[in-house]
Amino acid sequence: MPAPTRRTLLALGALTGLQLLCGCTDDHPAAPKPTAADPDRPLRLRQLAATDALLADYDAVLAAAPADADRLGTLREDVARHREALAGTLPSPSAAGPSASGSASASGSASPTAGPTARTAAELAAAEQRTAALRLADLAAASPELARTLASVAASDAAHAAALGNTTAPAPSPSPSASASASASAGALPAADTAALQAALAAEHAAVYGYGVVGAFLPTGPQREDARSGYSAHQARRDAWQRLLAAGGASPTAAAPGYRLPFAVKDPATAAQLAAHLETQLTAAYADLAATTALREQAAAALREAALRAAHWGADLPALPGLAAAS
Repeated sequence: MPAPTRRTLLALGALTGLQLLCGCTDDHPAAPKPTAADPDRPLRLRQLAATDALLADYDAVLAAAPADADRLGTLREDVARHREALAGTLPSPSAAGPSASGSASASGSASPTAGPTARTAAELAAAEQRTAALRLADLAAASPELARTLASVAASDAAHAAALGNTTAPAPSPSPSASASASASAGALPAADTAALQAALAAEHAAVYGYGVVGAFLPTGPQREDARSGYSAHQARRDAWQRLLAAGGASPTAAAPGYRLPFAVKDPATAAQLAAHLETQLTAAYADLAATTALREQAAAALREAALRAAHWGADLPALPGLAAAS
């Protein structure tokens, strides 16, 4: 059944009012209830300003280096998609065309992190890093759904910066062990947070198992070292989430006796594909964890790391890592 239109709802509301009046001759309809204000509006406006500034940077670099149009154009399309996701229900101009990107009028002010207009790929990478930092700065104050989007967009910004040559490590985030200890000392996690953390733990169990397979098919060398590093990182997160859940009074999700691989792994190429798949799957678990009240910073850091590893292993990341299935 199609959803009723606004006009239909208003008509039904007026009819109900007439029935309740029971013959009263006052035919003035009741005033419509005011629409609830969007609590995320200030954050959305600030994020739109930052995104417009970044789009303007892309346009400036594209104008200065047209030979890079294919590579930069793909990244710019991601940023335009970020703008759509961050705008939500706010009325905003389309960012699809180059001329729309330079407008910060949707926010009423320029981005607080915007630097001089980028003219080179290196400057553009730095702009991506600054914009990623702004996404994370608004995590704590955002609604759960906007927090998921901010964490995803920040991960994409970081992946863009890496693709453009900026591999500078972001500001240090709490280690999984330190974060787990701090959260555990604050008491039990809310039920929704616990469920999301259990899902992340289950994904880490699968990643640890999968990286064992990946390493077995890689020859000695840089790739195998990368696999060993990923294996250790996922073990650390798995262990930290187990401690956090146990400290909060929950029974941590146990690893399965075995896991079915999504495809056959038989050589280094398919091993790398499996690593990319594992990291991409983790982005979805950590996007959901970013909506929690107690673990947003840790989830956003884990989402960023998974996205960077996925890209490193050759994954074609979507504009919104972790949210692609829901978009």
